[in-house]
Amino acid sequence: MHLLELIKSLDTSLFLFLNGLHTSFFDGFMYAFSAKLTWIPLYASVLYIIIRHWKKDAVWIALALILCIVISDQVSSGLIKHLVHRLRPSQTDDLKALVHIVNDYRGGLYGFVSSHAANAVGFALLSSMLFKQRFYTVAIFSWAVLISYSRIYLGVHYPLDILGGAIVGVVAALICYWAIRKYRPNLKPVKSDLQIKVPVFVFGLSLLGIIVYSFVA
Repeated sequence: MHLLELIKSLDTSLFLFLNGLHTSFFDGFMYAFSAKLTWIPLYASVLYIIIRHWKKDAVWIALALILCIVISDQVSSGLIKHLVHRLRPSQTDDLKALVHIVNDYRGGLYGFVSSHAANAVGFALLSSMLFKQRFYTVAIFSWAVLISYSRIYLGVHYPLDILGGAIVGVVAALICYWAIRKYRPNLKPVKSDLQIKVPVFVFGLSLLGIIVYSFVA
């Protein structure tokens, strides 16, 4: 077996194992957790902290985060997916019968790399480097990991799709952080624990809402 075939075989086996760990509760939980609209309050709370802390310079921080997500999304969905043409597991004829699908959600045709993983990891890394608060860093990376895993759970991405997306997100975040430090070197990180707890609180509240939804759905 060639190395590439071995890697793809291992990737498929790991996908089937992780995708197979499903329950009715986690079907609802992962479906809601993966939805982009679910996290608008989190993004808004991060923007609130940026404006409150950096005031006039907030526009540069906000633009850096937006640029990070745009780069992550366009490189993953607009470029790599259409170059690689790797079918999602939910769109692969040989796997369709084995994949656990939630609410008939199958995503688009191609899956490598995951734009969800790229965007989440990029946002988490860049914002954590800007805030430099351990409490926030743990919370936001926990969010990014769950976002990434939810894509495997829902049957629309292989583990390697997630890894590839995460790498894209890391590169995008590092580029944007370099630009901020180069052109706005005097920007100070957030020091107030009270301020930084706002997005963490919003994350926790959103998580609680998803849990309640998963029980009643």
